[in-house]
Amino acid sequence: MSLSFDLPEQIPVFPLPGALLLPRTKLPLHIFEPRYLAMLDDALKTDHRLIGMVQPFESQSGKTQLHKIGCAGRVSQFTETEDGRYMITLSGISRFRVMEEVEGFTPYRRCTVSWPGFERDLGKPEHDPEFDRPRFLETLSRYFDEQQLSADWDTLKEAEDELLLNSLSMLCPLDPEEKQALLEAPSLQTRRETLVTLLEFALRGGTDEDPMQ
Repeated sequence: MSLSFDLPEQIPVFPLPGALLLPRTKLPLHIFEPRYLAMLDDALKTDHRLIGMVQPFESQSGKTQLHKIGCAGRVSQFTETEDGRYMITLSGISRFRVMEEVEGFTPYRRCTVSWPGFERDLGKPEHDPEFDRPRFLETLSRYFDEQQLSADWDTLKEAEDELLLNSLSMLCPLDPEEKQALLEAPSLQTRRETLVTLLEFALRGGTDEDPMQ
């Protein structure tokens, strides 16, 4: 991927539990809190228009902390509603590592971030050479039945590996920590393996017992 901007050292971050953004995917967001409206306004003034999506978690002290790895998305679409809210779309660019939070006067959180180590995010779409699609879709079908979810199965059968696996990682109703594990997967294959493990875990009722044959 050739970017028309340099990846910045500091970006605003949006700590939204369960909201997963991955490279080369699109994440729609509804922005209405004043601090995040300010974040969006500031992001739109930059050349890169990047916002970092990060999973928050509560520390033992009760303070809301940020996971060390997030994913930055470029504001690629935005629409303002009559009452001043925004509907935006983030296009996933690259994961990053949080180095430290930036103290300042903005109402939203900002971080100094590091991009090295995620070069594949800026490359071509990944493929999973060991992807057994029929077996995967069978597991997914049982999971969707369990969760009472619907799907366009014809589209799922035809979708490219990366689009299919990343979209499902984002859309499946998984816990924030499970979403974080999918984000941190170093390759598409490991993300698929992680996703299958999570689906099978859910199908067993959240236990580590061996699945029934």
